[in-house]
Amino acid sequence: MIDEEKDSLNTEDTPEETEVSEAAEETAAVGETSDVEIPDEEISEAEEDPTAVLEAKVKALEDAAAADKDKYLRLLAEYDNFRKRSVKERLDASADATAKAALEVISVIDNFERAMAAECSDESYKKGVEMIYGQFTEVIKKLGVEEIDALGKEFDPNLHNAVSQVEDENFGENTVSQVYQKGYKLGDKVIRCAMVVVANP
Repeated sequence: MIDEEKDSLNTEDTPEETEVSEAAEETAAVGETSDVEIPDEEISEAEEDPTAVLEAKVKALEDAAAADKDKYLRLLAEYDNFRKRSVKERLDASADATAKAALEVISVIDNFERAMAAECSDESYKKGVEMIYGQFTEVIKKLGVEEIDALGKEFDPNLHNAVSQVEDENFGENTVSQVYQKGYKLGDKVIRCAMVVVANP
């Protein structure tokens, strides 16, 4: 009976022995996990050069900035062209309106010139006509309209309208010898060509 109790005591583990046994098992498990292989992709990512990554990002940002700058410069050039075109259109429209108004005044000036060329015994009346004529000529000058100098000048089809031709030794070749009707221009724009006679064409 006593021998049986001894055997049972020998077969049962004490709490200390149980803890030692569990610790040994955990150690063995750790040893087993240390042999697990890490995938090659994770190793390459871990070993990748961070400087190269930053350089790639910087290059991408520089390319994007260059593209945005190019778009900006193109847009700026288009806007500048639009602004210049708009200014030119406004100036052209203003010049056309001025030329049209001046042409109406010029027709009145033509009539005053005919009136002054006519014989008149009343000096006061003649002086009054001349004063009004002077006022009209001042109006077109203020508008920037100038008379085209034609008499004695070489014939220019852009400025002169030849209504006849004559042979005259008093004038050079292809020269305006007479002006039937004055011509006018506004800057470089011809409002009305001078009506002339060309000598020795």
